[in-house]
Order: sequence, then structure tokens, then C-alpha cells
Amino acid sequence: MTDKTPKNSPETAPEELVDVDDIQDASEEDPLNKALLEAAQWKDAAHRAAAELDNYRKRMAREMQDSLRYANAGLLESLLPVLDNFDYGMQAAKAESEGSNLYLGLSMVLRQIQDFLKENHVEEIGAVGAPFDPNVHEAVSQQPSGTVAEGIVLQQTRKGYKLRDRLLRPASVIVSSGPAAESA
Repeated sequence: MTDKTPKNSPETAPEELVDVDDIQDASEEDPLNKALLEAAQWKDAAHRAAAELDNYRKRMAREMQDSLRYANAGLLESLLPVLDNFDYGMQAAKAESEGSNLYLGLSMVLRQIQDFLKENHVEEIGAVGAPFDPNVHEAVSQQPSGTVAEGIVLQQTRKGYKLRDRLLRPASVIVSSGPAAESA
């Protein structure tokens, strides 16, 4: 293309046909300029609509992927109280005798449950000895401790769990309040 090519010639690229600034500077009474200005506005609206549709598609794909990743969250949350009761049964069987058939059988079932949770990307939240984190811990009380610093978890009263990066249930914990205050 040469510099001598007129702006509205058939050899001009479509992008070069309409320059909104040039059209707005021209007389608004000219029907050709009005038509070109209107075409430029419609083209801009079409580009915006296409971009909005593309963003919508990406958002829907992301939401679908999240739905698939976290589809079992409700089922797994319903399973957690059953798992708590199973742990209580394990503790009772262990207190009775670690060599008993009941304890050995429960241990095998517990291992299967742990494997199932791991396959479904559920992990237990570590609590004892960790700093208290309100995002994953639920403080049920505070206790003074001469050996553990303030804000550190002393004891876990109920296990907490995460599904991938989402919290299923916070761990219920007892937090250290530091050394006991000495009365004067």
C-alpha cells in the first residue's frame, strides 16, 4: 500500500476505514460520516459483547471445575461425625487391650477409612503444638501453661478436616493463655 492510496479506497484494510476521531472531527451533517461513526460504535459494542461472552465462558468453566473438585464436600462433611465416633470406639478398644481382635479389626477399618479420605483429597488439620489459627481452629477454651507460650494449641478436642484447600470442619482446640498470673 502506498501513501497515495485514498483512505476509503477498496485496497484499504478494514481497520483503516474507520477512525472514530477523524469522523467526530468531521462535519456531523455529512451522512457518510454519520454512518461511519455509527458503524464504529456498533463495532465497539460488538467487541465488548464478544469480550464479555469470553469472560462468561471462562467463569463458567472455572465454576464447573470447582463443582467437580468439591462435589463430595457435603457427603464428606456428613461422614465426619461417624469418623469421630469411630475414633472414640478405637480409644475404648485400645484401653481394653491393644492385642484384642476387636482393636485389630477396628485398626484395619480405620486404615481403610484413612485411605479413602486421602484418595478424596481430605486431610486432617494438625493442631497440637501449632499456633492458633482462627481460619482452621475453633477455640473452645484457654488454659494457663507454664511450659507452652501464649497462643499455642495445647489440646485438640475434635479433629478438623480440609477438602483440598477448603475447610470442611475446623479443629476444636484448647489454647494456651501463657503462664498463670500469680496473685499478689
